Amino acid sequence: MQIVIIGSGFGGLSAAIRLQAQGHNVTILEKRDKPGGRAYVYEQDGFTFDGGPTIITAPWLIHDLFTLCGKKTEDYVKIIPIDPFYNIRFEDGLVFHYNSDREHILRQIQAINPADVDGYLRFAQAGAQIYEKGFELIDTPFTHVGDMLKVVPDLVRLQAQKSVAGFVNQYIKDEHLRQVFSFHPLLIGGNPFQSTAIYALIHTLEQKFGVWYAMGGTGALVRGMTQLFQDIGGKLVLNVEAAEIVIDERNGRATGVRTENEEWFAADTVVSNADVAYTYLKLVPSRFRRKNTDRKIKSMEYAMSLFVIYFGTDRKYENVAHHEILMGPRYKGLLDDIFKRKHLAKDFSLYLHRPTATDPSMAPDGCDCWYVLSPVPHLGGDVDWTTMAKPYRDAIMQYLEQRYLPELSKHIVTEHYIDPLHFRDTLNSYLGSAFSVEPLLTQSAWFRPHNVSEDVPNLYFAGAGTHPGAGLPGVMSSGKIVADMIGTSPEQARQHELVMG
Repeated sequence: MQIVIIGSGFGGLSAAIRLQAQGHNVTILEKRDKPGGRAYVYEQDGFTFDGGPTIITAPWLIHDLFTLCGKKTEDYVKIIPIDPFYNIRFEDGLVFHYNSDREHILRQIQAINPADVDGYLRFAQAGAQIYEKGFELIDTPFTHVGDMLKVVPDLVRLQAQKSVAGFVNQYIKDEHLRQVFSFHPLLIGGNPFQSTAIYALIHTLEQKFGVWYAMGGTGALVRGMTQLFQDIGGKLVLNVEAAEIVIDERNGRATGVRTENEEWFAADTVVSNADVAYTYLKLVPSRFRRKNTDRKIKSMEYAMSLFVIYFGTDRKYENVAHHEILMGPRYKGLLDDIFKRKHLAKDFSLYLHRPTATDPSMAPDGCDCWYVLSPVPHLGGDVDWTTMAKPYRDAIMQYLEQRYLPELSKHIVTEHYIDPLHFRDTLNSYLGSAFSVEPLLTQSAWFRPHNVSEDVPNLYFAGAGTHPGAGLPGVMSSGKIVADMIGTSPEQARQHELVMG
């Protein structure tokens, strides 16, 4: 079967490798000059900047791809564990060193608030129960309402109706520790005070399997997966942007992809790793979308966007870890500004990434490679980034210099930034959202855009906006779901499409 995949992010690559390994003829169409999607790599003045995800969890999902193709991961990319996972720093000077050493975590909790030691142990036990059930669903498609009804009793038992923060706060009382154990939804574009408590499983996932790094950066993982795809016969076409998924007027099935420069790629099946909302609104003509109408797509809630500054320094800051979470003066109030009011606040919480703490190859000798990431509202608010980007950049860099990176301005030797306009215009993400559909309970599992279109039976979706959601484990699992649904033969795929109606 001829399969065309739009986009070469981790979801698209995961689906492509699995489908090519099944024996299909797979072609990936990529808009940019390099694969990776949001995991694009910028190379500038001798520095290597990972454009997107930098935190690797669930490493077996990576190894499974190489094993499936009779290959070894280490022959393509080297993945190593990170310790600490994160340093979480607060403005009053408190630092929480977060890793998988239970005794180390308990000692820190004891020092901060002894009364929360027992609460943490109960939280960890409850989180483990969520993990055991929730991770079963990560590569299970939810294409029928019956799929959802089967798991409702478990979701109720696991308190899925609560937010992650609400779930954590019933066990832990100290405000610092509440933030330490509830911030994780931000890694997948969610508000800890709105995202379903199912995402509390991230804590257990990290505790069980660690946080990992690909030597050479996340881009090295993209290159390794791309090489694997090509080694087994897959085809990657760069610098070509999809303009339309062409639908047969007679039967409503996709017949291929037309590009902006009028190239034609015929397909028996199309997989979109592009943003789900963008795919429906821009690539599938409205007359073929009885269910996924413009109104329905635009009525969903979309995740936050990001402002990210990539910079290199001609000195090293050895006291800064690979991953630093810098908590600002407000927690819930700032999140309300970002997610509810869509307001650009004057304060911020930041993720500071220093890969040279682990991998000196990312920068010239004696230098450090960085990015600093600030969650910001998507473009549904009233922020004018054409005028606000520069002052916002200046405020962040001044904050870093004053609190964490002394004399930073004197040592920056290269720099660039991206803002929500980049996510909208370059990455084709609706409203400039960095994570697509927001991970709410009412937008999860069956309620999330499905992995196969209800309108076009041979159009499938992999990536952040479909089930199971954003983050490396989510998008890679979406690729597996798609490959399993399409199956190993045209007959299997056709049977599935007939069932979908």
